Amino acid sequence: MRLPKDKSVIILLLACVSIFFVNLDAIFINIMEARNFITAREMIDDGNWIFTTLNGEPRYQKPPLPTWLTALSAMAFGMKSLFVLRLPAVLLATLLIFVSYKFSLKLTSHRLFSLVGSLIMATSFYIIFSGRNGQWDIFTHGFMMVSIYYLYRLFTSEKSLYRYALLAALFFGCSFMSKGPVSLYALWLPFILAFGIVYRYKNFRKKILPLLAFLVVALLVSGWWYWYTYTYDAEAMAEITKRETNNWTGYNVRPFYYYWSFFTQSGIWTIPAFIALLYPYLKNRVFNQKAYLFTFLWTMLSVVLLSIIPEKKSRYLLPVLIPMALNTGFYIEYLIRKFSELTDKRETIPVYFNFGLIALIGVAFPIGGYLFLGEKIEGNWFWFILLSILLFGLGFTIFKNLKKKKMAQVFSATILFIIAIMCFGLPMAGTLTVNPEYKSLALLNDWQEESQLEVFEYGGFTPELIWAYGKPIKVLRKDELVSIPIPSEFGLLVAEEHLENFRKTFADYKIEKVTRYDMNPKAPGERSHRPRLWRDLFILRK
Repeated sequence: MRLPKDKSVIILLLACVSIFFVNLDAIFINIMEARNFITAREMIDDGNWIFTTLNGEPRYQKPPLPTWLTALSAMAFGMKSLFVLRLPAVLLATLLIFVSYKFSLKLTSHRLFSLVGSLIMATSFYIIFSGRNGQWDIFTHGFMMVSIYYLYRLFTSEKSLYRYALLAALFFGCSFMSKGPVSLYALWLPFILAFGIVYRYKNFRKKILPLLAFLVVALLVSGWWYWYTYTYDAEAMAEITKRETNNWTGYNVRPFYYYWSFFTQSGIWTIPAFIALLYPYLKNRVFNQKAYLFTFLWTMLSVVLLSIIPEKKSRYLLPVLIPMALNTGFYIEYLIRKFSELTDKRETIPVYFNFGLIALIGVAFPIGGYLFLGEKIEGNWFWFILLSILLFGLGFTIFKNLKKKKMAQVFSATILFIIAIMCFGLPMAGTLTVNPEYKSLALLNDWQEESQLEVFEYGGFTPELIWAYGKPIKVLRKDELVSIPIPSEFGLLVAEEHLENFRKTFADYKIEKVTRYDMNPKAPGERSHRPRLWRDLFILRK
């Protein structure tokens, strides 16, 4: 199965558009996005482009490049559209997929493998999640993958060495300016180690000066913002740095083995990803043993290095999914090439189980989806019927081609399965997030206009609420100290955890409850209804 060059690129482009660009506003804003979007809004409103802020307070925990890009998108197309705010992340996800395609093509000169690995990456669960959200991770790893591509060109070329070095340095700096050293440690360093082990660094003397140029430029692009903020706001920067450093060793601490189910983060590719990591089994079956060993080591070294860090979160596994997708591509390419000839049940049963399960879900969706969603389908019949037809048809196609052992068609139908969900399933997301008591904090603006009262937050703040409100809210309680507002009458937002302390603090005030602002997608009483997403509004009078 050979693919002309233009067809591979077109397929990849259509897949990226369908997976990342469609229905971007279907899902509620999350906490990571809200922080980024608030900072972007305060950049535009207050001019805080260097000394970034969150709810009016210094926010130097993360460098500002993703927020700059978000702010520029908002200035160009409008601040109120989630599509516009998420667009920079979507573009970075697309860049990640295309540069991974180019990288794997340079690595192996095998167009089908490169397309397969890139499509696996684009349809991996956490790549989809991160690529459709305005958070930092996709920026730092997307830029770093471009840097890695140009470093690879530098290591394997004899010409244009300074051009590759400077481009690698520029994108390395962009990665650092997106989330500090995260991608350097979790994606770049494993690449450097794996490449050295497998391919060695040939003709290294000739590349010393270009590499020095890379280091100098990378340091300048990466470090200027840190230097500037340390120089001109040293106290705030020092405090934030201390707090962030403590988090790495004392917050969300998990055991060393916490990440070792990492392959499950690829979602629909969990079983193929696991089998592709069985190096003794696959090493003599792939078309390029060196390249397979390289992607295997790159993946495993990334997992090991991440496991060393005490603080662990599932979203930190995103850099692992990049080399792992390419590694899984070797297994899928082998199946496309050889599955029709396989007779050993130890090889065929996992394939039948994995893709048969996907097919079964598709075939069963019309009935299963109806029973699961029930009355929630009302108003979404068009999308439900269209999705049911597509998933049933794709499930049937997978079953038919599995029986005929046509793995290229099975793989294509699996990619289309994910695309169908993204294009026709996401419009129904609202049916799963119904809260009859939902009340946005944006409505507080109307109440303030009527009452002419200033409103404060008692203790702490929730980014999603501040984003909805549209501007900073002064927080009264910091480090156990409470600032009493000067006005004799004012509004106060209070979270559940602070209700008791709030009544003690303002025992001398007349307190009147006005309403509750509840921005939970799920209704009160449901497991995912979070107290942090609601506030009670009180009027306080001396």
